[in-house]
Amino acid sequence: MRKLKITELNRLTPAQYRMSRKQPLVVVLDHVRSLNNVGSVFRTADAFRLEAVYLCGLTATPPHPEIHKTALGAEETTEWRYFADTRDAVHSLKEAGYTICALEQAEGSIPLDVFMPENEKKYAIILGHEVKGVQQEIVDLCDCCIEIPQFGTKHSLNVAVAAGIVIWEISRNIPLEIQ
Repeated sequence: MRKLKITELNRLTPAQYRMSRKQPLVVVLDHVRSLNNVGSVFRTADAFRLEAVYLCGLTATPPHPEIHKTALGAEETTEWRYFADTRDAVHSLKEAGYTICALEQAEGSIPLDVFMPENEKKYAIILGHEVKGVQQEIVDLCDCCIEIPQFGTKHSLNVAVAAGIVIWEISRNIPLEIQ
C-alpha cells in the first residue's frame, strides 16, 4: 500500500463544493462552548457534505482562529446559521420539513445502531453543551432522541466525536449520490 498524495485525492474546489448536492442533514449545536468542538463539527460536516451547521446560544461562530484551527477552512465552505435561541433553530427546521433528533441519553431514546433514517426524509441532529447536554426544553421539541450505546464508566463522548459517529452512521444509511 502507498499513501495517496494530496493531489491524488480528487478534492472539490470550494466553488465545486458549494454547488454540489448535499446530504439532507443539518447539525445543530446547542450551547457548545468548545471552539475546537465547533471547528471539528465543521470539518466533519464538510467531509460528509452536510447541508448546514446551526450554531445556537453561546456557541461561537466563524470567523474565529480557534474554530479555524480544527475546521481547517471547512467553516468557509459549509453553510451555517446562528440562532441566539435554539428553539428558533428547531422551529425553522420543523417548518422546512426536517425530522429533529437530539443526540442524548433519554427515556425512550433509540440506540444509534437501531435508528433507521428514511431516504425521503431530511434530518437535523442536535448536540448539546459538553457538560449539560441538550437542554430539556429542546429535547421536548424533538421528534426523537438517538443514543450512542456506550459500555465504559463515563457514558459520555466528546461532542465532536459523538457528532462524527452519528453523522457517519446516518450518511452510511442514506448514501449521498456523488455528482
